[in-house]
This record gives sequence, structure tokens and C-alpha cells, in this order.
Amino acid sequence: MATGVIHKDQTAALAPRSVSPRPVSYRRQKRIVDFVGASVVILLTLPLLLIAALLVKVTSRGPLLYVSKRVGLCGRVFRFYKLRSMYVDAEQRKKALAEKNEKEGPIFKMKDDPRITPVGRLIRKSSIDELPQLFNVLKGDMSLVGPRPPLVGEVKKYGDYEMQRLSIKPGLTCYWQIMGRSDLTFDEWMDLDHQYLKEMSLMTDLKIIAKTPKAVLTCRGAY
Repeated sequence: MATGVIHKDQTAALAPRSVSPRPVSYRRQKRIVDFVGASVVILLTLPLLLIAALLVKVTSRGPLLYVSKRVGLCGRVFRFYKLRSMYVDAEQRKKALAEKNEKEGPIFKMKDDPRITPVGRLIRKSSIDELPQLFNVLKGDMSLVGPRPPLVGEVKKYGDYEMQRLSIKPGLTCYWQIMGRSDLTFDEWMDLDHQYLKEMSLMTDLKIIAKTPKAVLTCRGAY
């Protein structure tokens, strides 16, 4: 592709369902932390991001970025950025692997997913593939802290309980990130997001941000 990106769900113009926004008393402070924090991390990790992007480009056919449509605040769909960690035909091969899904609920996870490239395994394990989402934070589509943004197809399978996680802006990290990630069940993940909804505050955000580097370095549940 000339644009250097893979697009997924390009026909999904609108989220299938929506939810009312949850009041956030510290909204202005949260946005300041998001903008300053994302800017600093981008500057600090830019050399690493460039090296990873080069490895992605020279070791497998396809663009540097994987861009999918994710569901954000109140059901709004936005473009979500990651370094490409899978082969370009990954989406076509997903249906054939459906029976090997290791998670319950409307998500697909495999520890040894054959669609992931060798370099992709490395950047997923270290969460380097997630760094482009810092630009989503700068744009205001995401926050540094909040529930992870789901795919449009996943939201179609949500019940009322799961829909509530869309009442705030999605995030780069949250309780799920620092408490097990993909090692957790779907229900545990949803419960942790609801815990964040109840406890969210500037101090809660700062504590989660402070604990995220350790969670990333240990690589627990990263696949």
C-alpha cells in the first residue's frame, strides 16, 4: 500500500451501539496529563520506535502500521494505530483459526498465533507495537488511562454491562494492563474496567501510569 498502513473494518462508519458519557470531574487535568505524558514518552521512545519500524519493514511484506477502526467514547469509531506485528493476510486466516481461540467472550487470543511474524512476537512481547497509540492520545481519541478500545465487531456482541466501559475515553493502560493482560479471562477484564469506572481519579490514573512500566517489562500476559 502506498500509505504504509493496513486498514481494517473500513466500511464501519458508525459504532453499532452507543452509551451515555460518564461525568469525569478531573477531565481538564486528565487531558493535561495525557498530552504532556504522551509527548514525553514519544520523545523518549522515538529511536526505539524507528528501529522497530525498520525491522518490521525489512523482515516481512506489508506496511509499517496496522490501522483498525476501534470503538471509543460513547460508541464513536476512530482509527487506532499499531506497528504491524502480523502477516498481511492475518485477517483472512482468522476464521480458519476460530476453533483455536483460547478466550471466551467476543475476543480472539492465541499464545502461539501463527499469523504473527517473528519480529511481531518481539514487539508484542515488549509492547513496542503499542507505541503509535501515543499519537491517538495526542489527537484526543484515547487517554493514557482507560479501558482498552474494542473492535466494532466485538461491541456488537456486548451486553449492557460491557457497554458501560464505553462511557469514558479508552486508554493505553488500565487495571487490565497491570494485572495480567491476556492471562485474564474476558469476565475478569470487564470487572477490572468496571473497577476503574468506580475508582477513576487523577490519583488513580497516576498510580496506574506509575505501575505500567513494570508490567510492560515483566511481559506478563503479552501475546
